[in-house]
Amino acid sequence: MPQNYSDFDIRRASTEDAKACSKIVNDWIDASEWLPRHHSRDAIEDMIRSGIPLREFWVAGKPIKGYLSFNVEESQVMGLYTTLPRTGVGKVLMDRVKEGRDWLQLWSHAANTKAHAFYKREGFAIVGERAAGIDGIPEVRMEWRRS
Repeated sequence: MPQNYSDFDIRRASTEDAKACSKIVNDWIDASEWLPRHHSRDAIEDMIRSGIPLREFWVAGKPIKGYLSFNVEESQVMGLYTTLPRTGVGKVLMDRVKEGRDWLQLWSHAANTKAHAFYKREGFAIVGERAAGIDGIPEVRMEWRRS
């Protein structure tokens, strides 16, 4: 299993990557029984395309195997999606965003326990919750601090 940057082509995303990134998200939505679809596949692609220039947005793999969207001002991971979990893609993307930072935060759907397990392995801890995120689904807030 690849575990370092040299094993993946990691680079900053461009708007041309929106289609590949949106396919990853849309496939994940379709595979998640607990997650209702609130936006069309095209709307997801448009949201990603418009978000790429506004955030620190990293992609891994050629073809793209995963991406991480990061809001620098809030020190918040906005999204981390991979084509196949447990292949090292998410870890190297998270490691890249941790570089030079002492604290990160994120919100995750409360039902997404597989993601929570990954984040906990990465040193995150659940520090809060809310009854409904922007999509109306309960969420947990997680934080990571450099030791």
